[in-house]
Amino acid sequence: MEINRREFMKLTSLAAAGLSIPAWARRAAAVALARGLSDPALQPKFANPVPNPLAPAFRYQPDATGRFRISLRETRQETGLVARNGRRLSTRIFGYGDDRGPTWPGRTFEVKSVSAGGRPETLVRWENDLGRRHLLPVDTSLHWAYSLPDYEDFSIRKNGVPIVTHLHGGHTDFQFDGNPEFFYSPGNRIVGPQWDEVPGGFTNEFRYDNDVPAGNLWYHDHALGITRLNVYAGLAGFYFVRDALDTGAADNPLGLPAYPYELGLAIQDRMFTKRGALFYPAFPGDPFWEDFITGEGLRDDEVPQPSALAEFFGDHMLVNGVIWPRADVERRHYRLRLLNGTDSRFLVLRFRPAPLDATDLGSAGSPLPFHVIGSDQGLASRATQVDTLVVEPGGRYDVVIDFAQVNPGTRVILENIGGDAPFGGDFGDALAPDDLFPDRQTDRIMAFDAVLPTSGVPDAFDSAAIGPYRPGRGPVTRTRRVALFEGNDEFGRLQPLLGTAEPEVDVEGDTVSGAIAWHSPTTENPGLDTTEIWEIYNATGDAHPIHLHLVNFEILRRRSFTADLAEQPVLQHNGTVGVGFRLENIQVTNVVNPGPAYVENAPKDMVTALPGQMTEVRVTFDKPGRYVWHCHILSHEDHEMMRVLQVGPSDRDDDDDDDDDDQDDGADDRDDG
Repeated sequence: MEINRREFMKLTSLAAAGLSIPAWARRAAAVALARGLSDPALQPKFANPVPNPLAPAFRYQPDATGRFRISLRETRQETGLVARNGRRLSTRIFGYGDDRGPTWPGRTFEVKSVSAGGRPETLVRWENDLGRRHLLPVDTSLHWAYSLPDYEDFSIRKNGVPIVTHLHGGHTDFQFDGNPEFFYSPGNRIVGPQWDEVPGGFTNEFRYDNDVPAGNLWYHDHALGITRLNVYAGLAGFYFVRDALDTGAADNPLGLPAYPYELGLAIQDRMFTKRGALFYPAFPGDPFWEDFITGEGLRDDEVPQPSALAEFFGDHMLVNGVIWPRADVERRHYRLRLLNGTDSRFLVLRFRPAPLDATDLGSAGSPLPFHVIGSDQGLASRATQVDTLVVEPGGRYDVVIDFAQVNPGTRVILENIGGDAPFGGDFGDALAPDDLFPDRQTDRIMAFDAVLPTSGVPDAFDSAAIGPYRPGRGPVTRTRRVALFEGNDEFGRLQPLLGTAEPEVDVEGDTVSGAIAWHSPTTENPGLDTTEIWEIYNATGDAHPIHLHLVNFEILRRRSFTADLAEQPVLQHNGTVGVGFRLENIQVTNVVNPGPAYVENAPKDMVTALPGQMTEVRVTFDKPGRYVWHCHILSHEDHEMMRVLQVGPSDRDDDDDDDDDDQDDGADDRDDG
């Protein structure tokens, strides 16, 4: 194992140039276009209209009892891709759908909160109809659904694709939260071990609490060890909650733009084959293999094939399942509900005016100002005007932009000045050439063309009306110090890990410290109805988007720190041993202002933990049960950067899912469509 480049004795802030950055973090974007892949430079830009997930026809409708019945199925969908001869291509996907069929993204839930007269709960039956093949290569060496004890004889080829849907941002009872160990196979014939702990046992009808404020939630698959693959295949969609202030109607009390002036925009990145199939790198010679495997000193024959890679950056940008789309708009205020649905890519967004026929940013003008009025789970304490916004993977932002700033017939391009490599906090002109794809097309996402005549609908938006969010100020019961690490698994592959920043007693009474894998006994065990401050120490060279299930939290501040970094073993899921680290002699120093592109004055369930910094959040735990917290880089959470979050007493041993050995899933070869 070659870990020396990640071993350093003193950890400091990145600004002080003290962090040892892995070699791959500086060259992960130097990806040659592999043979047989779609060339993003040859694909049309701003030619296809963007679907609006908030369109009434795209919303799910409940039955007479108020229930929703949603099926997960395989289908084909056009994304706007074209072959070299101009023929339109279709792509095989996994999708969520009702009796109208599956789609990518899945259709939209729009529900009323209890305060607005809605039902106390949304009831959704998630039916797994995916079948016995995956569209993407499955690495069965990971800690995943069919590697758990008593599950080793199961496989996708024999038993089907396991899934469990997570309502991201939901205030949900633990058994319906989408915990990865609550997975189930097609036809519910195989269910995850955690269902044994639920009174009444397994059910695929999930209940979602509507006694919450308005917010922009989203739903996506969360099955153990294959979340990145299931989401990449298409399993994600929007879930909007409306309340008495944010009603979604044109006459809402805050004067917020409403449909058709409110757009949901799920931004994702992908790679495709020349025939239009989804492509996901996992074999020698694929993009990123050299960066994360051979470039780290490993031989091809030392790692499993297919192999999970540490991160993924697609070279095609999509919004709502369409490559580089376009929206025709009036010259007025529009409300954009932004979702970063990528695997690993931090987006840094700007709006740039350009000529109507522009397909790149070469002739674009200066960035336009816009207002950030909310984030993950609701409206902000005030509107913040910016011209640049950092959006972490899994994060949502609620922005309002006035297209009356531009002349009629102007194209406004949604620009991305974030890189095509692991994010350390730099963007725009601060990026190195190795942070960017050759012939980069990921600097643009979609266009808004100011070509529609102005309607008679009043444009009543006033940024001063924003301000309902007031963070809770209950007594803090404890300060919990957790940490983010990079180590190596038993094969020597980079393995991102969570752990504790100081010695902590786990639920079995043992004292542990430093990096800990998912299956080890729980260390995050807050009491029910308690409020804690979490100090998140990032001991890696990259930023990580940290997500806590169940809750929303207030981001308090960031401070730089120094520490000694000591190597220690990390027990893997199959009984082997990898490499991790622990922090010693921590010294917290200066408060760090991340800059105006980070807008965090709203209820958040995501926080960007920047390298070499301690990020501080205040959080209240008000439902009991077994939840999780994790990095929302999907490739990270699938490779152990996730831990159990047990609220209240635990009535079970947390180590009963230790794995004895791996098994061969017999995953399908890559399907080129």
